[in-house]
Amino acid sequence: MPGPHDLFARYTFGRPERAEAELRAVLPAHVVSTVDWSSLRLEPGSVVDPELRETESDLLFTARLRTGRPLLLYVLLEHQSTVDRWMALRMLRYVVRQVERWRQEHPERTLLPVILPLVMYHGPEGAWSAPRRVEDLFELPGESEEERQRWRAWVPRFEYLLDDLTVEREEALKARPGPPLVRLAWLVLRYGRTGELASKLPEWVGLFAQVQAAPEGAEHLLVVIRYLLWTGDKAVHDATGQVLHSVLDEQRAEELMRSYGEELIEQGRQQGLAQGLAQGLEKGLERGRQEGLARGRAESLLQILALRGIHVEEGARQLILDCTDADTLDRWFDRALQATTLSEVLDGGAHASGRKDS
Repeated sequence: MPGPHDLFARYTFGRPERAEAELRAVLPAHVVSTVDWSSLRLEPGSVVDPELRETESDLLFTARLRTGRPLLLYVLLEHQSTVDRWMALRMLRYVVRQVERWRQEHPERTLLPVILPLVMYHGPEGAWSAPRRVEDLFELPGESEEERQRWRAWVPRFEYLLDDLTVEREEALKARPGPPLVRLAWLVLRYGRTGELASKLPEWVGLFAQVQAAPEGAEHLLVVIRYLLWTGDKAVHDATGQVLHSVLDEQRAEELMRSYGEELIEQGRQQGLAQGLAQGLEKGLERGRQEGLARGRAESLLQILALRGIHVEEGARQLILDCTDADTLDRWFDRALQATTLSEVLDGGAHASGRKDS
Protein backbone atom coordinates (compact mmCIF):
# COMPACT_ATOMS: atom_id res chain seq x y z
CA MET A 1 0.00 0.00 0.00
CA PRO A 2 1.50 3.39 -0.91
CA GLY A 3 2.29 5.48 2.16
CA PRO A 4 1.91 9.24 2.65
CA HIS A 5 5.53 9.99 1.71
CA ASP A 6 5.20 8.00 -1.52
CA LEU A 7 1.93 9.69 -2.53
CA PHE A 8 3.22 13.17 -1.70
CA ALA A 9 6.54 12.69 -3.50
CA ARG A 10 4.92 11.20 -6.59
CA TYR A 11 2.37 13.99 -6.78
CA THR A 12 4.97 16.71 -6.36
CA PHE A 13 7.76 15.40 -8.57
CA GLY A 14 5.76 13.21 -10.97
CA ARG A 15 5.02 16.11 -13.31
CA PRO A 16 7.91 16.97 -15.69
CA GLU A 17 7.72 20.71 -15.05
CA ARG A 18 8.16 20.07 -11.32
CA ALA A 19 10.70 17.25 -11.66
CA GLU A 20 12.79 19.60 -13.78
CA ALA A 21 13.33 21.84 -10.76
CA GLU A 22 14.70 18.94 -8.69
CA LEU A 23 16.92 17.69 -11.51
CA ARG A 24 18.30 21.14 -12.27
CA ALA A 25 19.12 21.61 -8.58
CA VAL A 26 21.25 18.46 -8.39
CA LEU A 27 22.65 17.61 -11.82
CA PRO A 28 26.08 19.00 -12.74
CA ALA A 29 25.99 22.28 -14.67
CA HIS A 30 27.41 20.73 -17.85
CA VAL A 31 24.54 18.18 -17.86
CA VAL A 32 21.86 20.81 -17.19
CA SER A 33 23.08 22.88 -20.13
CA THR A 34 23.04 19.94 -22.58
CA VAL A 35 19.52 18.62 -21.80
CA ASP A 36 16.57 19.68 -23.93
CA TRP A 37 14.21 20.22 -20.99
CA SER A 38 11.18 20.63 -23.23
CA SER A 39 11.54 16.93 -24.09
CA LEU A 40 11.34 15.72 -20.46
CA ARG A 41 8.67 13.02 -20.09
CA LEU A 42 7.55 10.77 -17.22
CA GLU A 43 7.62 7.06 -18.05
CA PRO A 44 5.26 4.53 -16.41
CA GLY A 45 6.27 1.71 -14.09
CA SER A 46 8.53 1.12 -11.10
CA VAL A 47 11.50 -1.15 -10.51
CA VAL A 48 11.60 -0.80 -6.72
CA ASP A 49 11.60 -4.11 -4.86
CA PRO A 50 8.07 -4.80 -3.53
CA GLU A 51 9.19 -5.12 0.10
CA LEU A 52 10.67 -1.60 -0.06
CA ARG A 53 7.65 0.20 -1.51
CA GLU A 54 6.72 1.57 1.95
CA THR A 55 10.09 3.31 2.34
CA GLU A 56 10.93 4.51 -1.15
CA SER A 57 9.33 5.49 -4.44
CA ASP A 58 10.88 5.95 -7.86
CA LEU A 59 10.25 7.92 -11.01
CA LEU A 60 11.77 7.45 -14.45
CA PHE A 61 12.00 10.32 -16.92
CA THR A 62 13.19 10.36 -20.50
CA ALA A 63 14.66 13.35 -22.24
CA ARG A 64 16.86 14.20 -25.15
CA LEU A 65 20.14 15.99 -25.23
CA ARG A 66 20.37 19.01 -27.48
CA THR A 67 22.25 16.75 -29.91
CA GLY A 68 19.16 14.53 -30.17
CA ARG A 69 20.57 11.59 -28.21
CA PRO A 70 18.27 9.94 -25.64
CA LEU A 71 18.82 10.31 -21.91
CA LEU A 72 17.15 8.55 -18.98
CA LEU A 73 16.88 10.18 -15.57
CA TYR A 74 16.06 7.80 -12.72
CA VAL A 75 14.96 9.41 -9.43
CA LEU A 76 14.64 7.39 -6.22
CA LEU A 77 12.95 9.14 -3.29
CA GLU A 78 14.20 7.61 -0.06
CA HIS A 79 11.77 7.87 2.86
CA GLN A 80 13.18 5.35 5.32
CA SER A 81 14.38 6.38 8.76
CA THR A 82 17.88 4.87 8.52
CA VAL A 83 20.66 5.31 5.98
CA ASP A 84 21.11 2.17 3.90
CA ARG A 85 24.80 1.29 3.49
CA TRP A 86 23.96 -0.83 0.43
CA MET A 87 22.11 1.88 -1.49
CA ALA A 88 24.76 1.97 -4.23
CA LEU A 89 24.22 -1.74 -4.90
CA ARG A 90 20.42 -1.31 -4.90
CA MET A 91 20.61 1.65 -7.25
CA LEU A 92 22.84 -0.33 -9.60
CA ARG A 93 20.24 -3.10 -9.60
CA TYR A 94 17.45 -0.64 -10.34
CA VAL A 95 19.41 0.99 -13.16
CA VAL A 96 20.13 -2.41 -14.71
CA ARG A 97 16.39 -3.20 -14.59
CA GLN A 98 15.66 0.07 -16.38
CA VAL A 99 18.28 -0.76 -19.02
CA GLU A 100 16.81 -4.22 -19.57
CA ARG A 101 13.34 -2.70 -19.98
CA TRP A 102 14.73 -0.16 -22.46
CA ARG A 103 16.38 -2.93 -24.50
CA GLN A 104 13.08 -4.80 -24.75
CA GLU A 105 11.33 -1.65 -25.96
CA HIS A 106 14.12 -0.75 -28.44
CA PRO A 107 15.39 -4.07 -29.88
CA GLU A 108 16.76 -2.32 -32.96
CA ARG A 109 19.25 -0.19 -30.97
CA THR A 110 22.85 -1.35 -30.59
CA LEU A 111 23.90 1.14 -27.88
CA LEU A 112 22.29 1.97 -24.55
CA PRO A 113 21.26 5.45 -23.41
CA VAL A 114 22.96 7.05 -20.45
CA ILE A 115 20.96 6.75 -17.22
CA LEU A 116 21.54 9.37 -14.55
CA PRO A 117 20.58 7.96 -11.11
CA LEU A 118 19.55 10.35 -8.34
CA VAL A 119 18.61 9.62 -4.72
CA MET A 120 16.62 12.21 -2.77
CA TYR A 121 16.82 11.59 0.99
CA HIS A 122 14.83 13.16 3.83
CA GLY A 123 15.24 10.74 6.74
CA PRO A 124 15.33 11.84 10.40
CA GLU A 125 18.79 10.54 11.34
CA GLY A 126 20.91 13.33 9.92
CA ALA A 127 23.17 13.42 6.89
CA TRP A 128 23.42 10.57 4.40
CA SER A 129 26.56 8.56 5.18
CA ALA A 130 26.39 5.51 2.90
CA PRO A 131 28.91 5.06 0.07
CA ARG A 132 27.73 6.51 -3.23
CA ARG A 133 30.02 4.35 -5.35
CA VAL A 134 29.59 0.60 -5.76
CA GLU A 135 33.36 0.01 -5.84
CA ASP A 136 33.59 1.31 -2.27
CA LEU A 137 31.53 -1.69 -1.12
CA PHE A 138 34.17 -4.22 -2.17
CA GLU A 139 37.04 -5.41 -0.01
CA LEU A 140 40.01 -5.24 -2.35
CA PRO A 141 43.06 -7.43 -1.71
CA GLY A 142 46.44 -5.84 -1.05
CA GLU A 143 48.34 -4.16 1.74
CA SER A 144 48.93 -0.86 -0.03
CA GLU A 145 46.64 1.48 -1.98
CA GLU A 146 48.69 0.79 -5.10
CA GLU A 147 48.08 -2.95 -4.77
CA ARG A 148 44.37 -2.45 -4.15
CA GLN A 149 44.07 -0.18 -7.19
CA ARG A 150 45.17 -3.07 -9.40
CA TRP A 151 42.03 -4.97 -8.40
CA ARG A 152 39.60 -2.16 -9.17
CA ALA A 153 39.40 -3.09 -12.83
CA TRP A 154 37.38 -6.19 -11.85
CA VAL A 155 34.70 -4.57 -9.71
CA PRO A 156 31.70 -2.65 -11.07
CA ARG A 157 32.09 1.11 -11.37
CA PHE A 158 28.89 2.99 -10.63
CA GLU A 159 27.99 6.13 -8.71
CA TYR A 160 24.66 7.80 -7.99
CA LEU A 161 23.87 11.46 -7.46
CA LEU A 162 22.48 12.48 -4.06
CA ASP A 163 20.14 15.25 -2.97
CA ASP A 164 20.45 15.04 0.81
CA LEU A 165 17.73 17.41 2.00
CA THR A 166 18.76 16.87 5.63
CA VAL A 167 21.95 18.95 5.17
CA GLU A 168 20.38 21.75 3.13
CA ARG A 169 19.79 25.07 4.84
CA GLU A 170 16.29 26.54 4.79
CA GLU A 171 17.46 29.63 2.92
CA ALA A 172 19.13 27.51 0.24
CA LEU A 173 15.98 25.46 -0.36
CA LYS A 174 13.83 28.60 -0.57
CA ALA A 175 16.29 30.05 -3.09
CA ARG A 176 16.22 27.04 -5.41
CA PRO A 177 14.49 27.87 -8.70
CA GLY A 178 11.20 26.03 -9.12
CA PRO A 179 7.41 26.25 -8.80
CA PRO A 180 6.03 27.19 -5.36
CA LEU A 181 4.75 23.64 -4.72
CA VAL A 182 8.21 22.17 -5.27
CA ARG A 183 9.93 24.68 -2.99
CA LEU A 184 7.34 24.06 -0.29
CA ALA A 185 7.72 20.29 -0.71
CA TRP A 186 11.50 20.52 -0.28
CA LEU A 187 10.99 22.40 2.98
CA VAL A 188 8.27 20.09 4.30
CA LEU A 189 10.34 16.99 3.51
CA ARG A 190 13.47 18.61 4.97
CA TYR A 191 11.89 19.46 8.32
CA GLY A 192 9.12 16.87 8.48
CA ARG A 193 10.99 14.50 10.77
CA THR A 194 13.17 16.89 12.74
CA GLY A 195 10.69 18.09 15.35
CA GLU A 196 11.02 21.64 13.97
CA LEU A 197 8.20 21.51 11.43
CA ALA A 198 5.48 22.94 13.69
CA SER A 199 7.56 26.04 14.43
CA LYS A 200 8.61 26.43 10.80
CA LEU A 201 5.17 26.23 9.15
CA PRO A 202 3.95 29.72 10.23
CA GLU A 203 7.16 31.19 8.76
CA TRP A 204 6.22 29.79 5.34
CA VAL A 205 2.80 31.45 5.08
CA GLY A 206 4.00 33.50 2.12
CA LEU A 207 5.05 30.34 0.26
CA PHE A 208 1.73 28.66 1.08
CA ALA A 209 0.00 31.72 -0.38
CA GLN A 210 2.09 31.40 -3.55
CA VAL A 211 1.05 27.75 -3.85
CA GLN A 212 -2.60 28.72 -3.44
CA ALA A 213 -2.31 31.49 -6.04
CA ALA A 214 -0.60 29.33 -8.69
CA PRO A 215 -2.52 27.44 -11.42
CA GLU A 216 -4.15 24.37 -9.82
CA GLY A 217 -3.28 26.02 -6.51
CA ALA A 218 -6.35 24.75 -4.63
CA GLU A 219 -5.48 21.17 -5.52
CA HIS A 220 -1.81 21.62 -4.64
CA LEU A 221 -2.66 23.16 -1.29
CA LEU A 222 -5.05 20.30 -0.54
CA VAL A 223 -2.34 17.70 -1.19
CA VAL A 224 0.17 19.50 1.05
CA ILE A 225 -2.37 19.85 3.88
CA ARG A 226 -3.35 16.19 3.56
CA TYR A 227 0.31 15.18 3.87
CA LEU A 228 0.93 17.42 6.89
CA LEU A 229 -2.12 16.13 8.75
CA TRP A 230 -1.41 12.53 7.79
CA THR A 231 2.21 12.53 8.99
CA GLY A 232 2.37 15.27 11.62
CA ASP A 233 1.68 15.34 15.35
CA LYS A 234 -0.78 17.61 17.18
CA ALA A 235 1.65 20.54 17.11
CA VAL A 236 1.92 20.21 13.32
CA HIS A 237 -1.88 19.95 13.05
CA ASP A 238 -2.28 23.17 15.05
CA ALA A 239 0.35 24.99 13.00
CA THR A 240 -1.28 23.77 9.79
CA GLY A 241 -4.60 25.22 10.91
CA GLN A 242 -2.88 28.52 11.68
CA VAL A 243 -1.37 28.63 8.18
CA LEU A 244 -4.68 27.72 6.54
CA HIS A 245 -6.48 30.58 8.30
CA SER A 246 -3.80 32.93 6.97
CA VAL A 247 -4.13 31.96 3.30
CA LEU A 248 -7.81 30.96 3.02
CA ASP A 249 -11.08 32.42 4.15
CA GLU A 250 -12.23 31.10 7.51
CA GLN A 251 -14.99 28.87 6.13
CA ARG A 252 -12.73 27.07 3.65
CA ALA A 253 -9.96 26.65 6.24
CA GLU A 254 -12.42 25.14 8.72
CA GLU A 255 -13.74 22.75 6.07
CA LEU A 256 -10.27 21.43 5.32
CA MET A 257 -9.34 21.05 8.97
CA ARG A 258 -12.59 19.24 9.72
CA SER A 259 -12.10 16.96 6.76
CA TYR A 260 -8.67 15.76 7.84
CA GLY A 261 -7.73 17.01 11.29
CA GLU A 262 -10.75 15.86 13.29
CA GLU A 263 -10.68 12.45 11.64
CA LEU A 264 -7.02 11.94 12.51
CA ILE A 265 -7.45 13.22 16.07
CA GLU A 266 -10.36 10.83 16.58
CA GLN A 267 -8.24 8.05 15.14
CA GLY A 268 -5.54 8.69 17.75
CA ARG A 269 -8.14 8.86 20.53
CA GLN A 270 -9.55 5.50 19.54
CA GLN A 271 -6.07 3.99 19.37
CA GLY A 272 -5.29 5.19 22.88
CA LEU A 273 -8.59 3.85 24.20
CA ALA A 274 -8.02 0.49 22.59
CA GLN A 275 -4.75 0.02 24.47
CA GLY A 276 -6.57 0.00 27.79
CA LEU A 277 -9.42 -2.34 26.88
CA ALA A 278 -9.81 -6.08 26.76
CA GLN A 279 -8.90 -8.15 23.70
CA GLY A 280 -12.46 -8.52 22.43
CA LEU A 281 -13.24 -4.83 22.65
CA GLU A 282 -9.90 -3.99 21.05
CA LYS A 283 -10.83 -5.89 17.90
CA GLY A 284 -14.11 -4.03 17.63
CA LEU A 285 -12.45 -0.66 18.13
CA GLU A 286 -9.78 -1.48 15.55
CA ARG A 287 -12.46 -2.30 13.04
CA GLY A 288 -14.20 0.95 13.82
CA ARG A 289 -10.93 2.86 13.54
CA GLN A 290 -10.19 1.32 10.15
CA GLU A 291 -13.69 2.11 8.89
CA GLY A 292 -13.38 5.69 10.11
CA LEU A 293 -10.00 6.07 8.46
CA ALA A 294 -11.39 4.60 5.21
CA ARG A 295 -14.26 7.09 5.36
CA GLY A 296 -11.79 9.95 5.68
CA ARG A 297 -9.79 8.67 2.71
CA ALA A 298 -12.97 8.37 0.65
CA GLU A 299 -13.98 11.94 1.46
CA SER A 300 -10.47 13.13 0.56
CA LEU A 301 -10.78 11.40 -2.79
CA LEU A 302 -14.13 13.06 -3.49
CA GLN A 303 -12.63 16.45 -2.65
CA ILE A 304 -9.75 15.89 -5.08
CA LEU A 305 -12.20 14.89 -7.81
CA ALA A 306 -14.30 17.99 -7.15
CA LEU A 307 -11.25 20.26 -7.27
CA ARG A 308 -10.21 18.72 -10.58
CA GLY A 309 -13.68 19.33 -12.02
CA ILE A 310 -14.48 15.62 -12.43
CA HIS A 311 -18.21 14.98 -12.08
CA VAL A 312 -19.17 12.10 -9.77
CA GLU A 313 -22.69 10.75 -10.07
CA GLU A 314 -24.51 9.65 -6.92
CA GLY A 315 -23.97 5.95 -7.60
CA ALA A 316 -20.20 6.36 -7.98
CA ARG A 317 -20.10 8.70 -4.96
CA GLN A 318 -21.79 6.08 -2.80
CA LEU A 319 -19.45 3.40 -4.14
CA ILE A 320 -16.45 5.46 -3.04
CA LEU A 321 -17.93 6.24 0.39
CA ASP A 322 -18.82 2.55 0.94
CA CYS A 323 -15.32 1.34 0.10
CA THR A 324 -13.43 0.08 3.17
CA ASP A 325 -10.33 -1.33 1.48
CA ALA A 326 -7.38 0.97 2.17
CA ASP A 327 -5.33 -0.28 -0.79
CA THR A 328 -8.19 0.42 -3.20
CA LEU A 329 -8.83 3.89 -1.80
CA ASP A 330 -5.14 4.81 -1.96
CA ARG A 331 -4.93 3.47 -5.52
CA TRP A 332 -7.95 5.57 -6.53
CA PHE A 333 -6.52 8.64 -4.81
CA ASP A 334 -3.16 8.20 -6.58
CA ARG A 335 -4.92 7.95 -9.95
CA ALA A 336 -7.16 10.93 -9.19
CA LEU A 337 -4.14 13.21 -8.89
CA GLN A 338 -3.52 12.85 -12.64
CA ALA A 339 -6.87 11.64 -14.06
CA THR A 340 -9.18 13.71 -16.23
CA THR A 341 -12.22 11.39 -16.10
CA LEU A 342 -13.83 9.27 -13.40
CA SER A 343 -13.31 6.12 -15.47
CA GLU A 344 -9.54 6.64 -15.25
CA VAL A 345 -9.86 6.46 -11.46
CA LEU A 346 -12.37 3.60 -11.14
CA ASP A 347 -11.06 1.44 -13.96
CA GLY A 348 -11.62 -2.18 -14.78
CA GLY A 349 -13.72 -3.23 -11.79
CA ALA A 350 -10.73 -3.36 -9.45
CA HIS A 351 -12.84 -1.35 -7.02
CA ALA A 352 -15.42 -4.06 -6.53
CA SER A 353 -13.42 -5.75 -3.79
CA GLY A 354 -13.58 -2.60 -1.71
CA ARG A 355 -17.34 -2.61 -1.09
CA LYS A 356 -18.77 -3.26 2.32
CA ASP A 357 -20.24 -6.64 2.96
CA SER A 358 -24.01 -6.56 2.87
